[in-house]
Amino acid sequence: MTKRFYIPLPSAEARAWIVRNLLSKDGLFKLSKKDIDTICKLTDGYSGSDMTNLVKDASMGPIREVLKLGAEITNLKMEDMRSVTLKDFKDALKEVRPSVSRNELRIYEEWNNQFGSLSTSTI
Repeated sequence: MTKRFYIPLPSAEARAWIVRNLLSKDGLFKLSKKDIDTICKLTDGYSGSDMTNLVKDASMGPIREVLKLGAEITNLKMEDMRSVTLKDFKDALKEVRPSVSRNELRIYEEWNNQFGSLSTSTI
């Protein structure tokens, strides 16, 4: 018998971890706790994959800024780049939308309550 599991969307704490983890890999993490809290509020309903795409897009903000000033991409150095800001995330949120609608999420949750092998309270 095949078991099917409903994996809920990441909590605010998990989304904050994703942001910190992905940005710290490049040494670009300088966001305040308040900024992270704001990002988490703005990304309610985002999947882990959506969050990864959002961080990638926000991380391009400093690069886009330097390129607009006429810099050559081949000459860019990490020390020439500014850190990613809350504004970069707000700009990225205009492009990166949640991949699961509220209605779809409700359907998945109803399915889990009726047929799921585990309830979300045990995960």
